[in-house]
Amino acid sequence: MANWSDPWTNGAAAASVDARTASYDTGLRSYMLSVYNYMTSGVLLTGIVALLFVQSGYVSLLFGANGHVSGLGWIVTLAPLAFVLALSFGINRLSDVAAQALFWGYAAMMGLSLSTVLLVYTGSSVANTFFATAAGFAGLSLWGYTTKKDLTGMGSFLIMGVFGILVAMLLNMFLQSGPLGLVISVLGVLLFAGLTAYDTQKIKSMYYAVGGTAFARKSVIMGALTLYLDFINMFLFLLRLFGDRR
Repeated sequence: MANWSDPWTNGAAAASVDARTASYDTGLRSYMLSVYNYMTSGVLLTGIVALLFVQSGYVSLLFGANGHVSGLGWIVTLAPLAFVLALSFGINRLSDVAAQALFWGYAAMMGLSLSTVLLVYTGSSVANTFFATAAGFAGLSLWGYTTKKDLTGMGSFLIMGVFGILVAMLLNMFLQSGPLGLVISVLGVLLFAGLTAYDTQKIKSMYYAVGGTAFARKSVIMGALTLYLDFINMFLFLLRLFGDRR
């Protein structure tokens, strides 16, 4: 006869469940901490590379004699996209070391690409916008991590909104409309604010599938890349709204 009412048996089962839950929580915290560490280190590397590149004077190589973007400038601008595509589509074939190298390479190339921001906006406004973005990002990511609300439904809407923003930005390159540019910047901030919370919850959920597997380290890199993109884009749109131009 089953001894389901045996208090010793029930106590052992409960202890086993508690132990598994504690182990899961510890693993999840470690996983998310690794994601945030990589993401934060990537953002800092981008900022350091951008600052050093501007101070070196080599940033002028990104522009031709007529002031337009040079061939090297286009390479530096488009190179980060190549890194993202390599990581996104090749992550299953890459080793952990290769994935990490691509992530750091991407962060460094973004530093070169975004160095022109320091030429357009004052240093104080860049710093103020960076810290404002960091504070907003931290709050949104924390909410995405702790909320019990399922944010899956808003994911498709936000991603469609990003594609819409990209189309509008391309269109405004020809129209040069100030009001449209303002609308794009406001919507961009809102979209990437939402994506920060959504992506944080999605990364947290990924731990259910990859925790304790060989793919976990690669998943950390991809999670860090996702949050990095949310942070950088929110920063750039906020800078367009509130940054002081030189």
